[in-house]
Amino acid sequence: MHVMIRTATPDDASHIAAIWNAVIAQPHITFTTDTKSDAGVAAMISARDGAFWVATLNDTIAGFATFGSFRAGPGYRHTAEHSVMLGPQARGRGLGRALMQALESGATARDIHVLVAGISGANPDAVAFHDRLGFTHSGKIPQVGRKNDHWHDLILMHKVLIPS
Repeated sequence: MHVMIRTATPDDASHIAAIWNAVIAQPHITFTTDTKSDAGVAAMISARDGAFWVATLNDTIAGFATFGSFRAGPGYRHTAEHSVMLGPQARGRGLGRALMQALESGATARDIHVLVAGISGANPDAVAFHDRLGFTHSGKIPQVGRKNDHWHDLILMHKVLIPS
């Protein structure tokens, strides 16, 4: 098994969109139903200027991680919300942890003080993953996500990257 973590390029967009759209198709992992286009993902990769990573497994993109603004306004410029997603062949192989290490290093280099995770309450695997990475439970907002005619809770977790 050959694993590599690298910065994403717009040429990776179709592989990333395929992974992301498979997650979107799940009934409870993300609240969105809007699928990602190759062009939209390529534009996001360009706009995030290096804040987007892919994991390859035997030279095939098997997962990605990225971060972006947590909220608008200059007071939040040191806080980011992240996403990490893996294809089914990549789960349980350490790729998620490796992607998050790259993401945390990249966030620290960009002066991000806190990373935030917004996780579906129906996704206990993601909560456990973030627990293992040292994220702290920040709160739960009941029934704020709606997908497929079901209400879902939002679990908020955070990790301080740069101690004050």
